[in-house]
Order: sequence, then C-alpha cells, then structure tokens
Amino acid sequence: MSSTFKSFRAADVMRSQARRATDSMTTNLKGGQIRFRLVAMWCLISGMLLLILLRVTLLQTVWANGYQQASLNQRTRVNIVRAERGSILDRQGFELALPVPARTIFADPREVTDAVGTARALAGLLQLTPEREITLAASLQNDGSSFTYVIRQATPDVANAILALKLPGISSYIESSRALTSETLRAVVGRTDPDGIGISGLERQFDDELTGVDGRSVREVNSMGQSIATGSIEGQNAVRGNDIVSTLDRNIQFQVDGIVTQQIQRIGARSGTAIVMDSKTGEIYAMTSIRRDADGSYSSNSGNFAAVEAYEPGSVGKVFSISAALNEQTVTSASLFRVPGIQVFDKGTKWEYTLKDAYPHALESMTVRKIIVDSSNLGAALISQTMTTQTFHSYLEAFGFGTKTELDFPDEAGGSLKSAKKWQGTEKVTTAYGYGYAATALQLVSAVNVVANDGVYVAPRIILSTIHSGINSPTPASATHTVLTAATAQTMRSLMTDVVCFGTAKLAKIQGMSVAGKTGTGYKLQDNGTYLTDDGARSYFASFVGFLPADKPRFTVLVSIDEPDPSTRDRFGGTAAAPVFAAISQVLINELDIRPSATDSGCSTERPAELGPSH
Repeated sequence: MSSTFKSFRAADVMRSQARRATDSMTTNLKGGQIRFRLVAMWCLISGMLLLILLRVTLLQTVWANGYQQASLNQRTRVNIVRAERGSILDRQGFELALPVPARTIFADPREVTDAVGTARALAGLLQLTPEREITLAASLQNDGSSFTYVIRQATPDVANAILALKLPGISSYIESSRALTSETLRAVVGRTDPDGIGISGLERQFDDELTGVDGRSVREVNSMGQSIATGSIEGQNAVRGNDIVSTLDRNIQFQVDGIVTQQIQRIGARSGTAIVMDSKTGEIYAMTSIRRDADGSYSSNSGNFAAVEAYEPGSVGKVFSISAALNEQTVTSASLFRVPGIQVFDKGTKWEYTLKDAYPHALESMTVRKIIVDSSNLGAALISQTMTTQTFHSYLEAFGFGTKTELDFPDEAGGSLKSAKKWQGTEKVTTAYGYGYAATALQLVSAVNVVANDGVYVAPRIILSTIHSGINSPTPASATHTVLTAATAQTMRSLMTDVVCFGTAKLAKIQGMSVAGKTGTGYKLQDNGTYLTDDGARSYFASFVGFLPADKPRFTVLVSIDEPDPSTRDRFGGTAAAPVFAAISQVLINELDIRPSATDSGCSTERPAELGPSH
C-alpha cells in the first residue's frame, strides 16, 4: 500500500503543476509583458526592413553612379582619342604648321602581369637610366592607376619595336605631333608642347581656335583583360580644331628668311629682322627673326623679336619729325637751315651736352630735302624745334609709338615713349633723329607705312580667316586712322625717294623702278646706361625701312641688322640693311608681278636743286 500511495501522490502533484501552468497561461495572463514583446519584435523587424529599404534606395540613387562606374571599370577599358590640332595656313592655303601622326606608348598597370620584367624590357628599347627604369617599374605596379605614360610621340621604329613585344598592359594610341614646313617659321608660327598646347607664336595666340575636342573609344574586356566582341558600348568621336589662314606668303617668307640669314652670316652680325607689309591693308606677308645661337649657328629659335624687342630707331626717326613739321606747315621741303657740324645744348646746366652731326662738316646751309637725304642729325633737330615738344610728341603717338600694335602678338612689346613733359636736356632734340624713345620692328614698319599709305596709319594684320567645318570666316579688316595729309605723305615719298637715289641708301636701288626709304644707324644702349661699353667700344643697330614702287606703294619693307661688325663699313644702315631691302624687293617683284607705272623708270640722274652739291 505504501508504494501505491506514493504513486497516487506523485500523480496528484503532477496534475496540480499542470493546472497551475494552465492557469498561468489562461486566467493569470499579464498583458503588459506580452505587448512589450510584440512591440519590440515589430520595431526590430520594421527597423530592419527600413534599413534594407534605405540601402536599396541609396544603391539606386546616390550610390548608383559609383557602382556603375566600378562595374564599367571591371569590364571596360576607355582610351582617349586625341583631337587633331588645326593647321596654320599661308594666304594661298599652303600649310605652315600641320599635325602629323605620332604614336604614344602607355600602360594600364591593372593589366601588367610582371611590372619589373616589363620595365626591364622597355628600358632596353628606350635606353633608360637605371633610375628611370626603377621609376617606371614603380608606376607599373600601381594597381590604383589605369594609365601611365611610357613614351610620348615615339618614332615609328621605337613604337613598332615596343608593340612587337606584346607585353601585357602595354598599348598605344596615335596623337598629333606638330611639324613646320620650314624651320625658320618657328619664330612667327611658334611651337606646341607635347600635349599639343601652343606655347609661343601664333600657336599660342590662337590656341583656343586650333585646339580640337578629344573623343574616346571604349572596349569591353574579360577577366583576363582581353577584348571581347560587343556592340553595347559606344565611344565619342574627336573633333578636329579649326584651321587658321594667316596673311603670310610661304614662298616669300622662305626667301626672305634665306636673304636675311645670308646677310647676317656674311657680316658676322648677331641677328637680323625683316618684315614685309602690304601698304594698303597692313597684311604681313613675311616676318623674319634670325639670331645667332650659342654654337655659332643661326636659327629662328630665339622667338619673334621683331615683335617682342624694342630699340631706339636711330635715323629712321627723322621720317617722323620731318613729316610732322611738314604737316604742321612750319617747314617746306625747300626750307633752309644753317646747320653746324657740332653744337652744345643746355650750356651751363646739368644737362649740358655736345652733339655732333652724323658726318663732319662746317656750318652749312641745308634744305629740308638735303637734311633727310644726307641724314643730318643736327638738321633734323633744328626742324623739330619749329614745333613744340608736345606737338611732336602727339605725332609720335599717332604714328603708333608707345603702345602695342593691334596685332597683339604673344609677349609683344609696346616700346617706350615718355610724356613730353618729362623730356629733359637733349631728349628734346634727340627724339628728332630717333633717340629717346624705343620701338619694335613691328611698330617701326607700321609707322613708316603711314607715308606709303597716303598719311593713313593701318594696323598690322596677320590672320585672314578661320576655317571651321569647312566654313571660312574672315577676320575684321585692320583699324586705321589719319596721321598726315595726303599732300604731306606725297612730299615725304619724294624726299625718301631721293634718299635712295642720291643719299645714304643707294644700295637699296631697284633697276627700272623707283623705291623710297630711310636708313638708320643707331648706337645700342649698354647695360651701364651709356652707348659705350666698359672698354670704350660701340654696338650698332643698322636698319632700313622703305616701300615700292615709290610713286604708288604696294609693299613696305623693314630690315634691321643687330650688332654688325663695328670695325667694318657694314655697320651702317645703308650698307648692312639697304642691300637686303633690294634683294627682298626683287623677290616681291618676281613673286607678285609688281610693275612700275608708265612714268616710273627708276632713279633720275639729275640731282634736285634742293640738294645742292653732294658732300
């Protein structure tokens, strides 16, 4: 009985526990606890769903471009297609500077399997130094980069040799290099850097016009970096830059370059400049700048110093002082002056200075015509004193001195011209014969051209038009303003014709055609502020500016020779520069079929009475 009782007892206990459990789950429920659990569970699940929704939203909006780009980077390779740079043409449409294809070798480090071995192979072909080889290997190991240059614009032989190795990750593309049809064009046309950006000359001045718009090519690759056939991705075509049509004439430019180079080599000069300008339009047909290099050879690599360097014009300046006086009617070509061979100015003042004439002579009666024909410095000074300094200064400004020309060539100089109020001492007289102010060759040829162009200043011009997509768009004509009356200009042409026929520029004569001009032989200002070097020597700047034919000018030509041998007769404008003018004039006559008028037979053998006897 005892065991049976225990069994019943145990069963009762179990039933009692079951009832209590049931009661706790039914009749004794606590609602606050179950609600908390349900709310907590709902919040947790809702939060997770919101996070998922937020991530999906970000993936489809803010992060979409990044993941798309990552996807593209994994399965595509993009190469830049360089746009071809426009050509620079001469006035006839012949190319002066043109794009030529060159091959650039580059690497995609992500596809290079052996950076050190690849660098070693490339170093052998490119003859790299050990240091450069190490640098190249390091760049090939940069997996974070997709592009690095190996060599820019390689020669065909080098490029073909590299590509023949079929090195993983090494590719190439064709880009435009730049070529000139003549190396002597470099001064005016300029040059570009390896990226095709103009850094000097017309290449720099019109870089925006000449530069095209790069395109791109896209290819899909597999996991090994090998191209796969696909038509789903399209590239973008490059757009070629515009062509520039210059006013230059390639044939004339080439011949002028050769004439100037031959002359400065012959007389051992430092450099030579020449400019050929259309007298009516201001269009530049040729602009030459040749200078001696450090190795003794001559080239145009020093730049277009015809536009960027200024110097005192010397006796060419007499054209402007005499023109101004004639225009102001303070003198005529026959006006007579008593000209000394030597004169002291500002005696007894701190500006006291003794000036000697261009050639020795006693006190002499000279007409205005004789003063310019014989190039008398003191005679020109006397003529300028018939005007106020302010009046003469205003003429110099009207001739274009003191400001840059409208050509606006890169780094073009504006020369120097002080206010008349600041002229002191001999500056009030030396300006009459070309000292005390400075001008570029471009300013000087434009100023003398006023006489050739019936008294009207016409700004120099070097661009005729631009060509975009086959459409030729002309540039505006040159700006003009009147400086002299037509009558004054005609008188000056007569005076300057006599300079060639009977004066200092006899070597500028052209057989059967009259030409006019003025020589200039200037001393170069030295670093010590004087016209003498420390050892007492002088340096010369010889020039000649003239036009042809003299009666109906078509072209104005400047020639300047910098630092001819000071120990020879070739140091003068009439001997160093005038013969170059004659040679250039013959080129113009031949190339452009220039003919004299029916009444023009060249220089007369009869000396004008206003000149008196030759000295």
